[in-house]
Amino acid sequence: MTWTFTHDLAAFRAAAGPAVAAEPVSNTTLLTVLDALERRGRHAYGSAEPFFGWWTGADGGVAGALLCTPPHPLLIGALPERAVRGLATALATEPLLAGVGALNARRRDAGALAEAWGRPSEVTVESRLYRLAGLRAPDPAPPGRARTATDADLPLLLDWTGAFKRETGQPGGPSEAALRDRLSYGGALLWEHGGRPVAMAGFFRVIGPACRVGPVYTPPGLRGRGYAAGVTHAVSGAAYAAGASEVLLFTDLANATSNGVYRRLGYAPVEDRVEVAAL
Repeated sequence: MTWTFTHDLAAFRAAAGPAVAAEPVSNTTLLTVLDALERRGRHAYGSAEPFFGWWTGADGGVAGALLCTPPHPLLIGALPERAVRGLATALATEPLLAGVGALNARRRDAGALAEAWGRPSEVTVESRLYRLAGLRAPDPAPPGRARTATDADLPLLLDWTGAFKRETGQPGGPSEAALRDRLSYGGALLWEHGGRPVAMAGFFRVIGPACRVGPVYTPPGLRGRGYAAGVTHAVSGAAYAAGASEVLLFTDLANATSNGVYRRLGYAPVEDRVEVAAL
């Protein structure tokens, strides 16, 4: 039973790809990050080199994985308990993990890893993964309608994506390459009212059975009018139409409004994740 770490994306995909794909709900972020690295190159998330890791169990099969695209936190997928214990040891001994300043893991794993890290740390983000159990229209329906974004909307999408990242404390700025890729498969929607866009939502490419919605953003001066519910309902339907049988999204547990909106639209909680950062 051991962890293997590498900068080699192809080796990671060959060794860990089937195990990651076998849990498409819990591993949704791992899968979309891997897809982006393969489509847009190793530096899709920044100039630093990404690295990867996988856990091999006693039976010789891979049963868990992680990756890191600096400056983003170490992203840890679904792991068996023994793999969590092994990773706790590796955090103190593995050279590739020495520069990690934050980690993102399922709540039940994050506490054990933070304790074993041996560094003062704090929880910086608590998020909840939701699965769409049955799409329901917002009630009352907001004024306006949804439309698929086009290349002409790219400047607005860049502006609003940047604002979303700043509000949520995500590192880096908006990626034009990522947005152009999203536009290429119809993965960005705008809600319009009175002839102008008032909210946006997107969805990642369908991978296996699953597709994740995000981000959802309404500019501050336009909030409280139901636009986010309208565009989230529309983008959820678009994800189904794109071929997904599992439609997922994450929301910040500190935002009671968005959690309430998603539940009313038919999303049900799956599991919680937390980000832990070194002090």
